[in-house]
Amino acid sequence: MRIVIAVLFMCHGGQKLFGYPATRNPTIPFFSWPAGISGMLELFGGVFILLGLFTRPVAFLLSGEMAVAYFKVHAHQGWWPIHNGGELAVVYCFVFLYLSVAGGGALSLDYLRKCSASPPASGA
Repeated sequence: MRIVIAVLFMCHGGQKLFGYPATRNPTIPFFSWPAGISGMLELFGGVFILLGLFTRPVAFLLSGEMAVAYFKVHAHQGWWPIHNGGELAVVYCFVFLYLSVAGGGALSLDYLRKCSASPPASGA
């Protein structure tokens, strides 16, 4: 789940910053506020989630970004996410909130870092 969500999330950032994958919307300058910053968070945060590197803090940050995106962009268009186009922001928000608690799992760089930092078990 972590890997698929990360790839899809990176696509949103890539569309905002580089127009790739192809999009109808124009690209956004990197440091424009808030869209350029959100594009950078989506692209580079997605890379960290994909690799499973610093998964918990990055996922917490991205969960917050998606909550802000929902309330700033979608919520004023109606109460229900299915009506205001915000269902994807809600799904990303809660998946990232889950990952911020669960961590990256066994197929992550966080797991490898944890294993390499642990002292070897004594044979005695």
